[in-house]
Amino acid sequence: MYDFMLDEEGRRIRDRVREFVKNEVDPEYLRRMDRDEIKYPRELYEKYARHGLLGLRFPREHGGKGMTWVQECAAMEELGCLGTAAGCSYVMPSIVGEALTTFGTEEQKRKYLKPMLEGRLVSAEALTEPRGGSDFFGASSRAEDRGDHFVVRGAKRFVVGAEGADFFFAYVRTNLAEDAPAHSRISAMIIDRGPGVEVKYLYNLLGTRGGGTGRLVFKDVKVPKENVVGPLHGGALVFNTMMVPERLCSAAPATGGMKACLDVAMNYADRRKAFGRPIRKFQAVSFMVAQAQTLIDASRAMIYQAARAADAGAPNLRRIVSETKKFVTEAAWEVTNLAMQITGGIGYTEVYPIERALRDTRLTQIWTGTNEIMSLMVQHDLYEEFRDEKGRYRDFEKDAMHADESEKIFDDDDMWRVFDQNR
Repeated sequence: MYDFMLDEEGRRIRDRVREFVKNEVDPEYLRRMDRDEIKYPRELYEKYARHGLLGLRFPREHGGKGMTWVQECAAMEELGCLGTAAGCSYVMPSIVGEALTTFGTEEQKRKYLKPMLEGRLVSAEALTEPRGGSDFFGASSRAEDRGDHFVVRGAKRFVVGAEGADFFFAYVRTNLAEDAPAHSRISAMIIDRGPGVEVKYLYNLLGTRGGGTGRLVFKDVKVPKENVVGPLHGGALVFNTMMVPERLCSAAPATGGMKACLDVAMNYADRRKAFGRPIRKFQAVSFMVAQAQTLIDASRAMIYQAARAADAGAPNLRRIVSETKKFVTEAAWEVTNLAMQITGGIGYTEVYPIERALRDTRLTQIWTGTNEIMSLMVQHDLYEEFRDEKGRYRDFEKDAMHADESEKIFDDDDMWRVFDQNR
């Protein structure tokens, strides 16, 4: 983020992360991840921890740095150029840490949160099911009550870190009554890697490689009741809170990826000559550069607004983070494509990293809720706000040249009302 968007602490952590990304991450390590030679980047994860970069906004007593969302988003932007798999390993403690900080018991914070932020434990979030997708509350994984513990059966798909995590933050059905309301069926719980937890399939992904994304199968896994996070059958409450870190942690790193791609494209356009002059001198190219930078700046502005809203606990926070995730990830897709277009055929090869960024970026429009789901939530929440705000602002409808209420017919009742008035 720009200097003027950050306070002194924000600029300091941004610069620290920038130096880390510049000097501490071996390009060959990222290449090995993209070749799937690394199944999970634990070495990189532990390096984040050694440099004090994990869980920046959580309390110091739990291993965090007591920072704000704005400051953490500035850090995430700098890490965005490392790719989505490396970025996932960085942001997962922020996502899982949100649940543990907000809903976790002191024992859960001691046992899981602090070691996670210190880099000693790796977490993963297990949400999607083979038949579920966007039907989150239709989860069929089950936890049967056995007195002092649950026995969990089921499967989760597309779990980033399935191969590397020490524990999983999972949502499973605990209210097994057939007529249980959808939002009162599931609970959030911590499931340790151990007997009955199996990684059955590692996906050959288009991008976001090296993050250990796979399918988990829970076969009669014994989970202590003290591992339930938040209220029993209260998974909807936890999930609603988790939407904020999931979506901000998708958006903020994307800006760094955009900038990295545009930097490569601008360097190419400044050096590559055609018809006797650098191609940046041609309007077609220069306009693509301008469009890309505009999208980057617009994305930063939306991220900054969403981060400020999260720090303030704004009432319309869910809408803001949902529209931010949608806009920024779609902007990232466009900017990456513009960078490839500027570099032409050579940009489509492995000579430049743009092709990897393109493969990575495509997933960001799908994960943590597809962008179509983001649109659904934005309009839903916006109508709620619209109803609450009626009468607060100038009635612009009355400024029409012919503000005739009799012509405003919306349904049959209105039609017959006007008909009766004019008889």
